[in-house]
Amino acid sequence: MKRFALLLLLPAVCLTAGTGDLTTYLIDVEGGQSTLFITPFGQSVLIDTGFPGFDGRDANRIAATAKDAGVKQIDYLIITHYHGDHVGGVPALAARLPIRNFIDHGDTVEHSAAGQKLYDDYMKEVAKGNHIVVKPGDKLPIQGLDWTIVSAAGRLIDKPLPGAGKSNPFCDAFKPKDPDPTENAQSVGSVIVYGKFRAADLGDLTWNKEGELMCPNNRIGEVDVYIVSHHGQDISGSPALVHALHPKVAIMDNGEKKGGTVEAWGTIHSSPGILDIWQLHASAVGGKDYNTDQKMIANMTSDHDSGTYLKLTAQADGHFQVTNPRTGFSKKY
Repeated sequence: MKRFALLLLLPAVCLTAGTGDLTTYLIDVEGGQSTLFITPFGQSVLIDTGFPGFDGRDANRIAATAKDAGVKQIDYLIITHYHGDHVGGVPALAARLPIRNFIDHGDTVEHSAAGQKLYDDYMKEVAKGNHIVVKPGDKLPIQGLDWTIVSAAGRLIDKPLPGAGKSNPFCDAFKPKDPDPTENAQSVGSVIVYGKFRAADLGDLTWNKEGELMCPNNRIGEVDVYIVSHHGQDISGSPALVHALHPKVAIMDNGEKKGGTVEAWGTIHSSPGILDIWQLHASAVGGKDYNTDQKMIANMTSDHDSGTYLKLTAQADGHFQVTNPRTGFSKKY
């Protein structure tokens, strides 16, 4: 663990917005997560790496997206937690692209044979780079962005972010679920700010942790874009979180048969101020009434799945645009 490396870098970081865009690619890893950010200063930040196996499918898609984005290495890799659909692709990706800095929450809490192997395989790659273990409240040393860790290792920020901290009326109806002892509840969650633009990505943080984070006071505040927690599964994405975030746009990294549940989709769709939901896949469980317009769905079925990503481009003045390369449809906000 090299927390010292993180602290040393912080004073040198310039938080002045660049003259370019913050570009984000939400990569199709079939119901896992992999989200590539290219900062206005050209740094690359990747959240998660999708699944292992499948003949390197997910690593290949990430590498191809990085090529489209014009980057030849991953400057910062954030692993939200140690499940196969998030950390499994690390060894294959590391064989395709250099990874300079590995960011995670520390040791795994799952010690089954499969869970330990995922963690051990990941740590073999970490040994080749710089390892940063984060805690809530840490700022990542990424030039031009204010990137704050709001959850990690089951802990949450104890002070609200600037402009946040108001009482959350959506907590009145919040009811906890069974405790979650898995890696999901350990997820590294991020709030990313570029000028007036704000986005939140909480990995697979689950229901009860959302309640702790957002109740009785909203410690995150509002965002422009919500990268949907846990692929749109109903063990995450509570109204206490989603409605209080008050996003204009939600982007769901679901698969055809994973995530995109009726409950999660309905919560987002009923969120005050929501303008659009974009999806990486048409959801088989959602059916006609719980999927967004097809022009905002990157991939329709796995049988005809070209691994299309969704692209988000944000400006420092708060304006942003989402594009679906499959249909050529773009919308500005």
